[in-house]
Parts: sequence; structure tokens; C-alpha cells
Amino acid sequence: MRPTRRAPRSTIWSRTAAVVAAAVVAATLAVVGWEGGGDQAAAGHVARGSLPQHNGGHAAAAGLSGRAGASDGTATGPQPVTDVDERFLVAVRQAGLWEIPAGRLAQTHASSEAVKRAGLHLLDGHSKLDQLVREDARVLGVTIPDEATPEQQGWVAQLENARGAEFDRIFANLLRASHGKIFATIGEVRAATQNDLIRRHARQANQTVLDHLEVLEDTGLVDDATFRDVEQAVTAK
Repeated sequence: MRPTRRAPRSTIWSRTAAVVAAAVVAATLAVVGWEGGGDQAAAGHVARGSLPQHNGGHAAAAGLSGRAGASDGTATGPQPVTDVDERFLVAVRQAGLWEIPAGRLAQTHASSEAVKRAGLHLLDGHSKLDQLVREDARVLGVTIPDEATPEQQGWVAQLENARGAEFDRIFANLLRASHGKIFATIGEVRAATQNDLIRRHARQANQTVLDHLEVLEDTGLVDDATFRDVEQAVTAK
């Protein structure tokens, strides 16, 4: 009977190393696959739930699909639209309905280049605000007017009947008084509103009205009585 031949020691070590290497590779692939799946799941969670969805800011701010709540993505309900929010949108709309015509009249009735410039700022700023307020009112379900108030229509009539230096004086003081009063209202709305869409609107209105205040004051035609009238109206609230 022939003695059993053993494999060379070098061959045994080679086979053992190969088995161990295969086991290590398999374990590594399993761990990488598990972690990769976790990463993909986490990425899917970010894409679907963590980042806010925007449609011009409207859907999120109006609360049409609910606000983001806890970390699990549950909704906490729609954002409120208060009476103050509604009155703010109405006021912005009414301002545009008479200040846009006033800006146009400044181009044909004014004698001062500074007044004409102020009129152009009114035309540009309130045209943009008017488009914004109509969009926001539609999203929030707020009814806004289609014409200026009787008082505002009276102001436009004054401007239509004036020319030259008289127009310049009436324009500067009427518009400075109007912008000063609504400027204070914008600050109150921005400070108190819980609605993101109203916040955005108030920010835009604030920037526009501040610009108009400055160009109207740059005419050098605003009377002291106008500033006192604005002060009394603001402090009386």
C-alpha cells in the first residue's frame, strides 16, 4: 500500500488565503450594499419630504397643501389669513388703482422733472405690486376691489384739473401723505402676520413704498403740513 502524498505546504497556504480573501470580499460587498441602500433611502427622503416645494411661493404660503410640521413630514394645517391680511391686500390694490393714473398724469401735467421722475417710479412700482396683489389675492381667496375709493378718485380729479407748478405741488403732497400712512401699515402687517405669502408681499410693498417716499421727498415740494398730517394719522392708531 502506497503512503498518502500530502500537498506541499505552499499549496495549502495558497488555498487558505484564497478562501479567506473571498470571504472578506463577500462581507465587504454586503456592508457596502446595505449602506448604499440607506444612502439612497435618505436621499429619497430629502427629495420628497425635507425640501420645501415652491410654486412662486404661493402654494406653501397659502397653506393649500398644509405647512411642514414635525420631522416626519406631517402637515399642521393651512396658514391663517386674518382680517388684517385681507385689508392689507385691499389697501395695496386700491393704492395702485389711483397712483398708477397719477403717475401717468405726471408725465403730461407736471412742469418739474423731479415730479415726472417720481411719477415714473409710481408707474413702475405700483404696476408690479398690482400684478402681485392680484395673484396673491386669487391664491388666498381674498376679494379685492376693481376701482379706487371715492376719496382716491377725487384726488385723481384734482390732478387732472391742475397743470404746471400747481400740479407739482398737489402731486407731491397727496402722494407723500398717502405713502407715509400706508408705510406704517405695512410694518404692522409684516410684524404680526402668520402667513408666509403676506410676509413676502409686505416685504415687496415696503421696498416699493420706501422708494416712492424718497423720490417724492426729492422733489422738494412736500409741505410741513403733510408730514404733520401723516404723523397724526400714524400715532392715532
